[in-house]
Amino acid sequence: MYIRILVSALLLGISGLVVHVSGPLNKDPIKAGYEISQKANGLHGYIGYSSPRRPDGFGAGIGFYTAVWPLVERPLAGFQIGLPGNWIIPDNPDNTDIPCCPEGTIARTWEPRGPTWASVFQTQEGGLGYWRGNRYHYGPPKFSMNGVPNCYNSEIASPGWPFFYRAEALPEDELGIAQLSNRIVVPPDGITFVEDLDGKFLGYTHMMLPLTEKRDGPPPTGDQSWTLFLNAANFKGPVAYYIPEMWSRLSKDYPVIEGMGLDAREGTMGGGGAMEINTVPSFEMETADGELFIKIPQLQFPVDAQGRSVLVQDVTYYSKDALFNPVKKWKNGGKAVSGAFSEAHSWKPDISPRKISLDQGAQLNAGGTQLGALETVVETTVNEVNAFGLQWQDNPYADKGLFPQYFKQQGEQRIPITEEEVPAELRASTFAGAETEEQYINWRDGNEIVPGNFRIDKDLPYSTPESGAWTNPGPVSEAYSIDLKDGSTLTYKWYRFIDQPSFQQFDWSREEKEALQQLVEKIHESWTIDKTYMAPPTAGELVAIDPALILTPPAGMEVGYVPIVVRQERKMNASKKAKMSPLADL
Repeated sequence: MYIRILVSALLLGISGLVVHVSGPLNKDPIKAGYEISQKANGLHGYIGYSSPRRPDGFGAGIGFYTAVWPLVERPLAGFQIGLPGNWIIPDNPDNTDIPCCPEGTIARTWEPRGPTWASVFQTQEGGLGYWRGNRYHYGPPKFSMNGVPNCYNSEIASPGWPFFYRAEALPEDELGIAQLSNRIVVPPDGITFVEDLDGKFLGYTHMMLPLTEKRDGPPPTGDQSWTLFLNAANFKGPVAYYIPEMWSRLSKDYPVIEGMGLDAREGTMGGGGAMEINTVPSFEMETADGELFIKIPQLQFPVDAQGRSVLVQDVTYYSKDALFNPVKKWKNGGKAVSGAFSEAHSWKPDISPRKISLDQGAQLNAGGTQLGALETVVETTVNEVNAFGLQWQDNPYADKGLFPQYFKQQGEQRIPITEEEVPAELRASTFAGAETEEQYINWRDGNEIVPGNFRIDKDLPYSTPESGAWTNPGPVSEAYSIDLKDGSTLTYKWYRFIDQPSFQQFDWSREEKEALQQLVEKIHESWTIDKTYMAPPTAGELVAIDPALILTPPAGMEVGYVPIVVRQERKMNASKKAKMSPLADL
């Protein structure tokens, strides 16, 4: 991830653009003058916590509650930061020499990750954040799944699309996420929330379910369907899952890794979780006498009465007895399962804070200038109920909850300074809004391994083909459309669960399809969105998902059918929407 982040910053960057030249700054005409340039790498690093290795057997589910808040006052161009999340990777502790990534994959070129490349082989990541690939912006963060099945050659983020790097749906043989819920629809641009969310929490867990059986192959495929469960004020339960074949298909032409993917192995969280600070714009002002001042966007955090920002709580690992094994018995004729995660089969680690380590100006994983004196402003902490967050200090730079916005180069570090210490010209420099970005350039652009156009016109809608898996067997309804809080219109159709596009690439028998369909019908009947799955948060309120995304199935499709997005675009006008479908406003 670390290498990928900095390559992203370079490829997406606007480094070195001179935007203002003027003067003087002092009375000495020889030293008069300054230069302000805009950079793409104004802040990089992680704000996170450590977790000890889980006990054996507790890698069948990993979840927690994370704070949801507007990190910036308005979405900005050239800005990408993930709110606290995790990276779940397949746990292969005995592998010390087998390269998990074959030659010809992007991650295999990242030599520091060798000799096994285990940390960049397969991941479940995503979460809450602001991403440069978003087309539709509204202020708060969004939530997106994201699975990496093949050493970062591709990323799969919804039942149709990758992690923002193309407008068209993925080719059929690259689809990998299946819609499971019949009560929430998953936008390719991310799940939106109501705007009254400051300091509220979203719970999410990646939990194994035994939805399909093991297959001998080729390639051999395990029976672990990693399923996203959400816990919000107005939605609780499973949303979608990574199809096991998504993980095993890399081994078809590289059999040395058979059985080492997330379809067959338990998961591990890689030592903890963090905010991933990826691409942040900045203005740098160098004066004629060599002083360097830096301005970054104002980052804001929720703060409680103790001057703390509680960011992550209730980190929990689960064994297969928490849900996987009970569902397997239910599937095979046993008693019905409520879907609640068994607390008796969970493990809650004692987490510990990692020291904040941030830099500016990093180039290709090297050369960044470390930020100093941050401990006088804010430090990471774990409170008395084992929740991770930030402790804000009384300081001259900003109010509590506001990360320093201005810095000055001092020796080998850049230290925070007050606004009054900054030249007026730099203070007046403003960052462009996200709506000004006409093009998104994915970090893969320019690589020699994965072909494709990773430069996207942001006005292009997310679209699907009018043939193939999207139409055969095809949907059972006309199109419905809803307007989301991010200013987009989402169009979806109802499919019988087993007929959704992601499954049509597989040569499954009729009996296998019907077995899966019947299990999902049981889930739809029993696992309603008002029940308890994750235990409630230790403290705080739950955030509400955009109500437009919470659906009621049409009459006759209450069980066994799921909503599949076929298009997302900037908000339609009323006349266009009315012509699109007689069901559009139901």
